[in-house]
Amino acid sequence: MKNNTLKIINDVLKENRLEYLYDEMVKAVENSASRIKSGGKIVICGNGGSAADSAHIAGELLKSFILPRKLKTDDKLKFENAGKDGVVLAEKLQYGIPAIALSGTDAISTATINDNGAEMMYAQQAFGLLTDKDIFIGISTSGNAENVKLAMLVAKTVGAYSIALSGKSGGALKEIADLNLIVKSDATYKIQEKHLPIYHLYCMCLENEFFGE
Repeated sequence: MKNNTLKIINDVLKENRLEYLYDEMVKAVENSASRIKSGGKIVICGNGGSAADSAHIAGELLKSFILPRKLKTDDKLKFENAGKDGVVLAEKLQYGIPAIALSGTDAISTATINDNGAEMMYAQQAFGLLTDKDIFIGISTSGNAENVKLAMLVAKTVGAYSIALSGKSGGALKEIADLNLIVKSDATYKIQEKHLPIYHLYCMCLENEFFGE
């Protein structure tokens, strides 16, 4: 891990009074970066506000968040050789860190809910998408969301690296996840407020690992 990534982790956690998560954040970034370098992707899910957070995380990873991610010369030439539209793509495309939010998939979600129940809506997608190269992030303020728990169990079973982002006691996710990021609060809205700087930091650090100096 880059030295300035460690500094980013320290500074952001200190600013948000989340210093107690330092070791866990370092592990989350290290393990995620390693798997992405080996061809892995990040798969994320949650309910309600946490579903929106899932989409937010994927959005920050798939294009530039803070650092520029312009195409390298060889990649630009490939697009420029495709003609006028390729020239536009070469100029405007940005490198992404592969990430998928399971909360924005209406067709498969509703089909699974109809056929097998709401608790299976993320597990089915996770089983279809995850490999042992990937990272799974399950978000639940209580740690007890049944559909997130079952998806995390799928992730664990297929060998993906699982991260739980939660609060309170960590709930059922705590017992399954490879890594727990549990914020110290019992109020749902306060947990959600603390989740934001944590996942922004996670995205920031991964971006720095891949695109920083």
